[in-house]
Amino acid sequence: MPILTVGATAIPYTVRRSAKAKRRKISVTANDVEVVIPQTSKEEDVLEYLHKKREWIYNQREIIQEKLVEQQSISRFVTGAKIPYRGRMMRLRVERHDDTSISITFKNGFLVRLPIDLSNTARDVVLESEFRLWFKERLRGDVKGFVRQYGTRHGLMPKGFQIKEQKHLWGSCGKNRIINLNWHLIFAPKSVLEYAVVHELCHLQYRNHDDEFWGLLKKVMPDYEGRKRWLEENEGDLISNNF
Repeated sequence: MPILTVGATAIPYTVRRSAKAKRRKISVTANDVEVVIPQTSKEEDVLEYLHKKREWIYNQREIIQEKLVEQQSISRFVTGAKIPYRGRMMRLRVERHDDTSISITFKNGFLVRLPIDLSNTARDVVLESEFRLWFKERLRGDVKGFVRQYGTRHGLMPKGFQIKEQKHLWGSCGKNRIINLNWHLIFAPKSVLEYAVVHELCHLQYRNHDDEFWGLLKKVMPDYEGRKRWLEENEGDLISNNF
């Protein structure tokens, strides 16, 4: 694996060539640094790009590591903690009750109700699983609404959609006309999720990122550039959310 050296720090990274990429892009997560480049990019151009972005890469890794240390040093699911949701950090309140059920509700913040006999040791493991299910169900509802709204109006109805765990993609559109969305989009503003859905719906008509595709996307969503830019600039934070 190639190494980027920043001062005394050695940072391993991977390079992935993509036929869909029109420009170079760096993704920094807790586990790796990945450079995505167009198929035609030269190796020397990649090295020059990494050299220019080395300080940013180093700082992003430090920020992510600090967040992980902080999350691991304290219980994640206690009253007063902050939970990422739709582009914001929302306050959590935890209550105990005599019932055996676990419930999550949201209204200007999260309220979690737990069985009184659930141990503190088990709480984080159980609630991480419960929050994942809750997030995916909310995302599924949002996606269903956007598919109905845009698909019906523009004649871009898919055969169906799936919410998936995807490391490198925010969405995809299969030849079977089923679109896939990354469940981590629940951490982005709802307008950004809306863009991701419309992006994949447009692939029902144009499979590649050619001029016709971007023209259709512009027609369907005239302000897509700002939403797309937000996703590109914040993708590392979305993926590294510890859920």
